[in-house]
Amino acid sequence: MLAVLQSVADALVPARAGRDALRRPNPVTASMRHSQIPTAVLLALLIGTAQAGQPVTPAAMSAYADQLLDQQKIARDGPGITVLVARGDRLLFKGARGMASVELGVPMQPDNLLRIGSVTKQFAAATLLRQIDEGKAKFDDPLSRFLPDYPNGANITLLQLLNHTSGVKSYTGIPGYMGNPVRRDLGTAELIQEFKDLPADFPPGEKWAYNNSGYVLVGAVVEAISGKRWYQALDEALLKPAQITSVQFEAGDQLFKGMARGYTLNGAGQVAPAGLLSMTQPHAAGALISNTEGLWRWNQALHGGKLISKASYERMTTPEGPAKASNYGFGIAAAKLRDQVLLTHNGGIHGFVSTLNYLPASQTTVVILRNSDGPGLNMDLVARKLAAFAIGAPFAEHKAVAVPPEQLKSAEGLFARDGKQTRTLRFKDGVLQSQRTGGGVTKLMPLGQDRFAFPDSLSELQLERGADGKVVALRVFNNGESDGERWVLSGELPPERAFISLSSAQMQALVGDYSSPQFSIKVFIDDKGRLLGQAPGQPSFELLASTPRQAHVPQVGAQLDFSAEDGKAGSVTLTQGGQTLVMPRR
Repeated sequence: MLAVLQSVADALVPARAGRDALRRPNPVTASMRHSQIPTAVLLALLIGTAQAGQPVTPAAMSAYADQLLDQQKIARDGPGITVLVARGDRLLFKGARGMASVELGVPMQPDNLLRIGSVTKQFAAATLLRQIDEGKAKFDDPLSRFLPDYPNGANITLLQLLNHTSGVKSYTGIPGYMGNPVRRDLGTAELIQEFKDLPADFPPGEKWAYNNSGYVLVGAVVEAISGKRWYQALDEALLKPAQITSVQFEAGDQLFKGMARGYTLNGAGQVAPAGLLSMTQPHAAGALISNTEGLWRWNQALHGGKLISKASYERMTTPEGPAKASNYGFGIAAAKLRDQVLLTHNGGIHGFVSTLNYLPASQTTVVILRNSDGPGLNMDLVARKLAAFAIGAPFAEHKAVAVPPEQLKSAEGLFARDGKQTRTLRFKDGVLQSQRTGGGVTKLMPLGQDRFAFPDSLSELQLERGADGKVVALRVFNNGESDGERWVLSGELPPERAFISLSSAQMQALVGDYSSPQFSIKVFIDDKGRLLGQAPGQPSFELLASTPRQAHVPQVGAQLDFSAEDGKAGSVTLTQGGQTLVMPRR
């Protein structure tokens, strides 16, 4: 449930709202099986059904999903995924790849159960909203009404817990907590005791910050009102009436038929069992399991107006106050896809990651569940492509074209937007590179006619030239949206930073584990003698030194300043995307 740092089009590190982590012998198994025509050929025959905004057929969707998953190169003998795409009541695709158990060689099946992490939050939120609908609570009720002994509870409202504006310290960010402490079985009161007396991050309602403690408190309020465990109240109030049986709390003393095993990557980059975790700890912030169909049925019931009142649903899906800038409602984030509203949430927990998307305009659901928290699958990209295809507005596949070097070099310069952000375009090693303030270096893929694609994303960049043929501005179209950000040429290309080589002793002084409540990083030397840094669940990056105590990660636009005491550094300061974090050595 710690924020997972994602590398996106501009290699920005801060995670989007709702993405977090609490730390096949046979091809895809699908509900709609097509004939033995090769996928590429079948897709070419059926692709017409996805054009001009027309709904696709299950056969076309199946062929496209097969092709898209082939591109991800998911190992047949490694951790797997389950995928579902539906439009309203119509199932378009349900399939699986990889292994549910790598050790036993058990292939993943479409109906396997997996942990869904923070997708749990919308279930907890909807349960509390149901109680509000029944007159048992109000949005502006203070937390102290339900938990009288909670510090400052008189100034924290239920609304602030629901939309991450309470300022309560998130327990998953406590240094060292995600190690042995998270393995303990704790009751609700015991879990709250872990963070209740810690200093708040900010006064209630002042700003937005993703917060797992807030949803533990949501669960506690649900329990105080119902007199039952939060997941029992959820089941009785919402799941049973909707006849949803595959969404469950993963109790540690029960067996769950079809439950997939979770995996991670060890320090050598090899598949390994996920870290141990008591599922009492993620609580209402992330302790549910489900299969893809259960989440589809949940989307139908929740967004179909069958679970909570219209007024509560509007509040749940409409960001407000300090949460508006982060596009976050209650357990649901609002985004855009093909200029349509996209309601979404991602989850990450020891050994598993998940995505649940919904397009209200077409009642389209996309679910992807994965039994590994390691890198290797661009889940958001796959989910967006599947959804766009399902609504008949597929994204074109990017294909690089040859562009003369002099044409690429003519695009070099410093560009500015809104007087706050800058972006550099630099021609280097035969390619045009883009780097936004606080972001990483991205090698652009030329598409022709001064248009470029950001690799492994749906975003594109278009150059604008004046009458003299010189570049005067550029537009960035994020995730294929039609309205592009305009960046105006504002200056000459700045010089590149120079890097130095460190001695073995200088590198050893930096090696270690560093952690803050928000983030942690491991610095180590690999077998090739390179100094590397790695965040939990993320790939490692080489650290390039500009001084013996300052290193950089150009790929993600990060700077690491190690403290200057003699011997081993006692802390490191991470600067990235306008944010600064101090992480003491553990």
